[in-house]
Amino acid sequence: MMEDEAAPVVGIVVVAYNSRRHLARQRAALEAQTEKRWRLVVIDNGSRAEERPVADDLPAGAAIIQSETNLGFAAANNRAAANLETPFVAFLNPDAFPEAHWLAELLAAAARWPNADAFGSTQLSDASPTLLDGAGDEMHGFGLPYRALHRKPLSRNGPEGECFSACAAAALYRIETFRALGGFDERLFCYCEDVDLGYRLRLRGGMTIQATRAVVRHIGGARSDFADFHGARNRLWVFVKNAPPILFWLTAPFHLMATIAILIVHSLRGRVASVQGFLAGLAGLREAFDARRAMQLARSVSSATVARAMIWSPFAMLGRAPKR
Repeated sequence: MMEDEAAPVVGIVVVAYNSRRHLARQRAALEAQTEKRWRLVVIDNGSRAEERPVADDLPAGAAIIQSETNLGFAAANNRAAANLETPFVAFLNPDAFPEAHWLAELLAAAARWPNADAFGSTQLSDASPTLLDGAGDEMHGFGLPYRALHRKPLSRNGPEGECFSACAAAALYRIETFRALGGFDERLFCYCEDVDLGYRLRLRGGMTIQATRAVVRHIGGARSDFADFHGARNRLWVFVKNAPPILFWLTAPFHLMATIAILIVHSLRGRVASVQGFLAGLAGLREAFDARRAMQLARSVSSATVARAMIWSPFAMLGRAPKR
C-alpha cells in the first residue's frame, strides 16, 4: 500500500510472466498516480528464476505471490484478487504503463456511472502513441469479439460511454460484482477471458463503461501460435457459453461460417495454430454447453437486450468501430 493515511480503495493486480524488464517503468508510473489509495499485488506465473519480481522492482508495500507453474492469466488474476478487501479491483498488464491520472479517472467514471460495474481504459500503442492499441472490446452479432479502434488514430477515440466489455490489460471492476460473477473463467486460461466476463456481466443486466480519459501506454504482444490457438478455441467457447437462446440459434450458422473464413485466411498465411485451437474448441463443446446451462439460468435480460449492445454491421467490425 502507498504511504497514505486513507485506506486503499483499489487493489491493483498485475500478472507477471517473464516480464521483469517492464516492472521498473511500471513502478514509476504507479508511484506517479495522483490517486494514492491503492495497494499492489503482483503474482508471478511461473517465470524463469531470473525473471521473477523482487521487492525492489515494485512500489513500497507491494505484495508478491509466487506460483511455480503458469496458472494462466484468468486463474492468476483470480488468485491475486481473492484476498483483496478493497471495493474495487484493477487489472493491469505488466507492459501497461498508466498516465498519472489513470486511476483517478477510472474512479471518477465509477462515480459518474453508479449502475456500471466494469470500466475500461484508453490504451495507446507504446511504440506509436498517436495510435490506439484499443478503446474497449466490442462484440459482433455473430459472436466475434474485437478490440475497438486497434491501430487507429487517437483522434478517432470517442467520448466516454458504454462498450461491450473492458479489455483487462487495464480495467477496473467493482469487486463485489467481480466475485459474484465468479471472476474470470479459468478454463479459458488466457485470451477472451475479459470478453467472457463482460458478457456474463451483461447477461445479468450489468454494463461496462469505456473511460476515455483513463489512459495507459501498452506494449502488447506480437502475434504468436499460442495466441492464435487460444483465441480460436476461446472465441467458440465464449459464444457457446453466453449467447442467449434466440441469438444463439439465429446466429450459430453465421458464427460457424465466419469462423471457417477466418481459419481459411489464417491457414493460407501459415497460421495453422488457429485451426488447432478451433478443433480443441470443438473437442471441449460438451463442457461449454454444460457451462451454457448455468449461464442461461443466471441470465436476467432478454436476447433483444443483449443484441442491442452488439455491433451488427460487418463493415463496422472490419473497421474496428466502437459502438459508443
